[in-house]
Amino acid sequence: MTHKKEKGFTLMEIMVAMAILAIALVSIFQLQSQSISMATDSRFMTTAALLAQSKMADVETRSPLLNQNEQGDFGADYPDYTWHLVISDAQLQQFKKIELTVTNKLFIRRGTYKLVLYKTEAVKNE
Repeated sequence: MTHKKEKGFTLMEIMVAMAILAIALVSIFQLQSQSISMATDSRFMTTAALLAQSKMADVETRSPLLNQNEQGDFGADYPDYTWHLVISDAQLQQFKKIELTVTNKLFIRRGTYKLVLYKTEAVKNE
């Protein structure tokens, strides 16, 4: 009696193929998740930097610069972004330290952008 060899895959071959496929899919999904996270962080950093520069330009035009602590938001165009401004004396007498922090309320971590500027006070001629 002759046995005819049947064509097909064994259970072991199928299990090995499934394990390889599972490892590959997990890696691909992890890379995709990381890519989305990096894109989100990049969008935040770009938006926060532009908003901080815009607010800092408004602050720089103030004269005289008085020590103060204030906060606010960027209106309906950027509802999730807030700013916090601190103007204080610097270590050198003729300078003021301007610290502006922009925060996105939706980010739990890495949602803060800080911009610091040292500006000279106008010299008074008597």
